[in-house]
Amino acid sequence: MTVSRSDSLIGGGGATVGLTNVLVANRGEIARRVFATCRRMGIATTAVYSDADANAPHVSEADAAIRLPGNTPGETYLRGELIIEAALAAGADAIHPGYGFLSENAQFAEAVQAAGLVWIGPPVAAIEQMGSKVESKKMMDAAGVPVLKQLDPAEVTADMLPVLIKASAGGGGRGMRVVRELADLNVQIEAAQREAQSAFGDPTVFCERYLETGRHIEVQVMADAHGTVWAVGERECSIQRRHQKVVEEAPSPLVEKIDAMRASGSEEVAQRNHGEPARMAEGQSMRARLFEAARLASEAIGYEGAGTVEFLADEKGEFYFLEMNTRLQVEHPVTEQVTGLDLVRLQLQVAAGRRLPARQPQMRGHSIEVRLYAEDPAHDWQPQSGPVHKLEIPGTLGEFTVLTEPGVRLDTGVVDGSVVGVHYDPMLSKVISFAETRDEAAHLLASALQRAKIHGLVTNRDLLVRVLRHPAFLAGDTDTAFFATHDLDELSAPLVSEDDERLSIVAAALADAAANRRAARVGRGLPSGWRNLPSQPQSKSYESRLTGKHEVRYRLTRAGLEVEGHAGLELLESTPDLVVLRVPGERGPVRRRFEIARYGDLVAVDSSLGPVAVRRLPRFEDPADQVAEGSLLAPMPGAVIRLGAAVGDRLEKGQPILWLEAMKMEHTIAAPAAGVLTELNVSAGQQVEVGAVLAVVHSEDQE
Repeated sequence: MTVSRSDSLIGGGGATVGLTNVLVANRGEIARRVFATCRRMGIATTAVYSDADANAPHVSEADAAIRLPGNTPGETYLRGELIIEAALAAGADAIHPGYGFLSENAQFAEAVQAAGLVWIGPPVAAIEQMGSKVESKKMMDAAGVPVLKQLDPAEVTADMLPVLIKASAGGGGRGMRVVRELADLNVQIEAAQREAQSAFGDPTVFCERYLETGRHIEVQVMADAHGTVWAVGERECSIQRRHQKVVEEAPSPLVEKIDAMRASGSEEVAQRNHGEPARMAEGQSMRARLFEAARLASEAIGYEGAGTVEFLADEKGEFYFLEMNTRLQVEHPVTEQVTGLDLVRLQLQVAAGRRLPARQPQMRGHSIEVRLYAEDPAHDWQPQSGPVHKLEIPGTLGEFTVLTEPGVRLDTGVVDGSVVGVHYDPMLSKVISFAETRDEAAHLLASALQRAKIHGLVTNRDLLVRVLRHPAFLAGDTDTAFFATHDLDELSAPLVSEDDERLSIVAAALADAAANRRAARVGRGLPSGWRNLPSQPQSKSYESRLTGKHEVRYRLTRAGLEVEGHAGLELLESTPDLVVLRVPGERGPVRRRFEIARYGDLVAVDSSLGPVAVRRLPRFEDPADQVAEGSLLAPMPGAVIRLGAAVGDRLEKGQPILWLEAMKMEHTIAAPAAGVLTELNVSAGQQVEVGAVLAVVHSEDQE
């Protein structure tokens, strides 16, 4: 394993670019990513942090760190003047903006340069031109780049539906809404404006035609100040939830398929192109046309540095300009893997005026990235918050570095013991595979994720594994409607079956028994629950988020282990951390190994059957912990931004009662059934903790 080949691309190795100290105006994973390259180049690093991030990994890894008082982005990471002051105080000579926050804010870039600091990003004029998605599309249209027509929200009619509302100043799915009914348009525009204001400080939104089954293809560009523009390679990022990318890969399976058919003169090309085979057969390949369009876009605005030109493509290979992101993308590691480049290193060197070679590197192999989120896909992608007790991805060959052999790369913003709060995006890590072929990259990544130890939070891990193993994904059929086309309930189902979950809970009970014996002051060497004469079975109770309450009743006898409901189960080894069982089966017994970890009442069980997390239940329930039937509990910590009902109102099922803002998104709390709102325990502007009783609905079924 080595770092990228970019050492030899521009002026050799070492810190020869003239930068001595780089401040990253960001947090989490991207701050750590930039710091990793700076360390490899011998450049000092400076972090900034909010109060909520005081103990975050990026803070402890930097050579210097400056506090930004407050918690919310508006108080901290969106305060450009505070960040510039921090850079000057720490002696930094350059600022890297990362992605999100101020990364595409032209006023901030201009202020950085006015303060005598190096801006590691494109020229201010380029940011301004691409900063408005409305104006940028007009400019791209004039430059000869194919675009989708923009729609004035005030002029949208029923025959134009569905339409997509987008924030002009941002990305990452913030401020985006699909509208299918004209009556919903104004309400959704207002909601999109609020999200855009919260995330980017600009409420401007616009509409465009929504393509239900498009393919999201983007081209990574890198340009220097001397006229060289690289179209480094394309990525496909079509699998998205709420217009935010979940799975990304390079190269694009659609581009590979279209170009392979074109090269072979396949009849399928003519069929896909609806009777227009001549243009596909005689013209450029799809990849060449994409690269040409990306270069045209970059040259039209005098671009410098790393950027991404995004397109929406159809199955015929036609594509339309969406936007240009004037920054490094979240998904940049897949391009690094298939080119051998360290894109952050190139950013630093280009910012210092260095030249790119005339010839850009060729692509090799295949890379797939998944975004591991603290969220529950089975419950409307509900974001989660709380401690990350453990994060361990097997097969990891390196972090924040380019691999030269098949394996897994981990770019993570959290470590064991990190706490995920409510103020920022719930992405935990990016897990990236690299292999010679797409199939191998998919299987390698799915296996690593299934065997990963992720303790403490509900995540989208199970969904990611099922997507990577889905026949449609493996066939390259990955349009933006993937989660609508393929049953989300099935995709988000747990990897472990109910029978295997029960077996894992038995292992948890036996490990807990072993832990109790180890802690015992008397008779520590005796088996748990040992009696001279037969007695009642030992009993331990657990609650699964998926399947409810489980009671494990067992005896450890002279003849061995007896577990009610599990005839023939043999105990081979039992310690507080490891249980080995011989499990009977139709074709003979199978030896199974279960690793157990405990964090308070949380018990995590990892085995080849799949991950299981349960909570130990006390023998006697405290009446104070009980809540009234019909209570609506806060699914996460957050702020109540407005109310939609009052005590005494008769509600229909699904009718909004209030809206919470957490992790830069709005979340609707709605009536679970028709009934009367009998309690409303919050007011607009109030902060609530997870599990707080927000309201009580007395349903008609209770009457």
